Amino acid sequence: MSFIVVIPARYDSTRLPAKPLLDILGKTMIERVTEQALKSGAKQVIVATDDQRIVDALKHIKKIDVCMTSKEHQSGTDRLAEVCQQFKLGDDEIIVNVQGDEPLIPPSVIKQVAANLQQNSAASVATLSAPIEEFADIFNTNAVKVVCDKNNMALYFSRATIPWNRDDFSVENQTKKSVDFTALQRHIGIYAYRVSFLQEYATLSVSPLELIEKLEQLRVLWHGFKIHVEQANAIPPPGIDTQDDLLRVIDCLSH
Repeated sequence: MSFIVVIPARYDSTRLPAKPLLDILGKTMIERVTEQALKSGAKQVIVATDDQRIVDALKHIKKIDVCMTSKEHQSGTDRLAEVCQQFKLGDDEIIVNVQGDEPLIPPSVIKQVAANLQQNSAASVATLSAPIEEFADIFNTNAVKVVCDKNNMALYFSRATIPWNRDDFSVENQTKKSVDFTALQRHIGIYAYRVSFLQEYATLSVSPLELIEKLEQLRVLWHGFKIHVEQANAIPPPGIDTQDDLLRVIDCLSH
């Protein structure tokens, strides 16, 4: 199986300035992400950035490519489309989008999502999910939920609790924390695309549902394309958004 990993890495971050270049036990965060991507078996790993400082920080890593992209992109997906154009990638190439703030992402899930897209020709995109097992996540709007059909194609993504168990999710049960977790799946934000779809995605209008939920993947469903979803074979640890997240990752790697 052949696939390419692209890692979008913007320099600016509101909560953690210069986030891709944060030091994690002697290596930058973006370098640690590339190491995980290289372990996945990808034939090529490309970091897509908009800042020369990130380009310079990665010059010593010979096994990856770094692509300078526009600062005007509104999303990571748009940045991926520009990478495909710059590298003149073929329409059937599979691109896996790995977030640049996940230095602990398991290589196995990168390979898994690429394989799923390759094996499901009806899907334009593939992504992953995980069972919801913590009560706090059920009604947490930051834990995005996904519901699929019998063929593992996404029906909808939402910050709301879906599917809603009419009988079990009563106020009384919520208070007692005795709700049924069955059928609840949390979306894991890793995606595989075909290059042909990425080029088409760049032309799609923003959807009303996307604006309401603030979920970019709803643009794909709104325009009639299919997203394949499978439970991840390993649960990726949370990415780094705050100083506490950074300390957690450093602690994990120290043991």
